[in-house]
Amino acid sequence: MSRTFLDFERPIGELMAKIDELRLLSDRSDINISNEINRLEDEARNLTTRIFAKLTAWQKTLLSRHPDRPYSTDYLQRVFTGFRELHGDRHFGDDKAILGGLAAIDGIDVMVICQEKGRGTKERVLYNFGMPRPEGYRKALRLMKLAEKFQLPVVTLIDTPGAYPGKEAEERGQSEAIARNLKEMVSLRTPIVSVVIGEGGSGGALALGVGNRVLMMQYAIYSVISPEGCASILWKDSAKAELAAEAMRITAEEIMELGLIDGIIPEPIGGAHRNVEQTAENVRTHIVRHLRDLSKKTPAQLTEERFKKFMAMGVVLEGDTKPGS
Repeated sequence: MSRTFLDFERPIGELMAKIDELRLLSDRSDINISNEINRLEDEARNLTTRIFAKLTAWQKTLLSRHPDRPYSTDYLQRVFTGFRELHGDRHFGDDKAILGGLAAIDGIDVMVICQEKGRGTKERVLYNFGMPRPEGYRKALRLMKLAEKFQLPVVTLIDTPGAYPGKEAEERGQSEAIARNLKEMVSLRTPIVSVVIGEGGSGGALALGVGNRVLMMQYAIYSVISPEGCASILWKDSAKAELAAEAMRITAEEIMELGLIDGIIPEPIGGAHRNVEQTAENVRTHIVRHLRDLSKKTPAQLTEERFKKFMAMGVVLEGDTKPGS
């Protein structure tokens, strides 16, 4: 279990520190203080419940970026079996920020494609902090087409602050690569289930997110721009990111209310990093349920439903106040 606490979790961290001290004292002496430890553990659970019952959009943003939050490689190990990574876009190179390959989930063969941020400086540099370059998106599309050829469902795990904005990425056609993924995913004749597991940042996330079913983790975010970027544009001050997060409606509950996703995957109290095994089981259960449901549909039904789903987003009829109408 993670023991890294964010600023708004400090009271919880202080209680957990006391519990650790008492456990150490109990191990080193004959004093029985188990009742006091149990009392403090109950108090910590209750305090966590109270704090997490009223999180702000900015606090959820911080949780989506928590350094101990499960990343795609954690889910590949716990949710899928037999993962065999496939490399390269057959044009330029192999972008490590996007991982993809063949795997199985609950006996269902799938093509899984995901974005990875990495932990520690060495890994983060290797995965470019989860910011894909054009060859990453082209690799993803190549694997989607391979899945379509062999009639395999596609599962995507989304976790990126956004596509890499570097000069060389633009020179190699970053925007074209993202746009082509959007176009091709709409017409892919196989089921697609997309899950936002952390940050869903801009077109860099959407390039893997045109699914028949799009799900979000409870404390994930999904937005056209980061709160810091939005604040820099609107108020010329990135320090107003908290205000921007509230205005942007980027949390799972708000995105669900807008009709842009199909479900929210619950996280353990305190966030996904507090119980990675339970989190992975929740993700597995939801993916499998949607894959089994989509397996009953024909390729024509899958493409038609996906097209209508995304074409309906953002359309507002005069006099109609329903989200997504």
